[in-house]
Amino acid sequence: MFTNEFDRRSFMSTMGKGIGLAALTTVSLASMLDDLHAAARKVEHLTPEQAAADEDFWFEIQQAFSVTRSIINLNNGGVCPSPRIVTEALVRYQWQQEELPAYVMWQILEPRVENVREGLARMFGADKEEIAITRNASESLENILFGMDFKSGDEIVTTAQDYPRMITTLHQREAREGLVLKTVPIPTPPDDPAELVRAFEKAITGRTKLFLLSHINFTNGQIMPVREICALARAHGIESIVDGAHAFAHLAFTQADLGCDYYGTSLHKWTYAPKGTGLLFVRREKIERIWPLMAAEKKNAADIRKFEEIGTHSAAPRLAIGEALLFHNGIGAQRKEARLRYLARYWMRRVKDLPNVVFHTSFDDRQSCAIATVEITGIEPGALSGHLMDKKKIFTTTISNDAFKGIRITPNVYTTLTELDRFCETFETIARKGLPK
Repeated sequence: MFTNEFDRRSFMSTMGKGIGLAALTTVSLASMLDDLHAAARKVEHLTPEQAAADEDFWFEIQQAFSVTRSIINLNNGGVCPSPRIVTEALVRYQWQQEELPAYVMWQILEPRVENVREGLARMFGADKEEIAITRNASESLENILFGMDFKSGDEIVTTAQDYPRMITTLHQREAREGLVLKTVPIPTPPDDPAELVRAFEKAITGRTKLFLLSHINFTNGQIMPVREICALARAHGIESIVDGAHAFAHLAFTQADLGCDYYGTSLHKWTYAPKGTGLLFVRREKIERIWPLMAAEKKNAADIRKFEEIGTHSAAPRLAIGEALLFHNGIGAQRKEARLRYLARYWMRRVKDLPNVVFHTSFDDRQSCAIATVEITGIEPGALSGHLMDKKKIFTTTISNDAFKGIRITPNVYTTLTELDRFCETFETIARKGLPK
């Protein structure tokens, strides 16, 4: 189950060297991994789609999390809980570095981060010298957006549905340096993904230097046709940055499936790593000409690690990414994607024909997975989301922009069908009768 990805045996061997071997090979860690491996063996003969509906297997996965069941969490888009194996690892590494911080942190723990870098590189299908470990998607992407050289009048194309912080970043460069930011409208959802490619194509001029696009849009879970848009960029001599905050470890893919020049993501979302961990991919031949957010020595100009220079920081969160990779690969990327889509379609199909219900997310499997945004016309999303939480303890989030509004529903692998049933029952009552007075 761990073969050819982030192998459990090699991980335990490498991470266990030096101080704290006993802490890294506890009975609880071995037991958690063995339970996961045993559960996966029971479904390995099934297709990912068949395994997605095997509730016995997903019951085992659900038990790996310490989430409360007193609130139904359907807001997994912002940040996801970590399984116990990751939280316990984070605490172990934290205690370990307190033994003698200046020595343990820098001489013992930091060198082990290279093993985590290699695991992330394998998962993404890149060279480890193209992978920086950051604190989140914003830090990853701002390294590139602030680090690229532009001239006044150069154009950057993104969509009106891209993440506000990235658009704000480009507005700052626009104001200071005379760049031109073009935010193109896109259909939500489109009838065909080709419409999204055409939206970028129409925006190209002789001054266009960069495409910025989300792999999955945070507003409605739209999966963008990244490969086609990046190919379009290359054909016109344009570089491409992909915001993968919602896609990494959510969808099963590698860098070769995308063809982008740069990719940034948060690992505390669908990878379930500690909060404050992220990844940045930069094509090796492009590293040297990107300025890092914090100054690097000239000798490090071509070193991917220059993007990690933030001053003193804890080694613990970065090391615990390793256990998150073990958990992800133990489930299986394709199996995980299939389950996330299965959960989304479970509730989406149940409520789609209710009166006044409008979906702003496509039911096309090419265009969406776990994330979907839905509206009950005549009811403000804030009021709906507030009622769900206050009265039914169902946690959601609201989305509102110039194109549409609604509540965003995002289940996760620890979500049970019973919890989705409770949401659907409440949602149906509100769709038919409105909010209680």
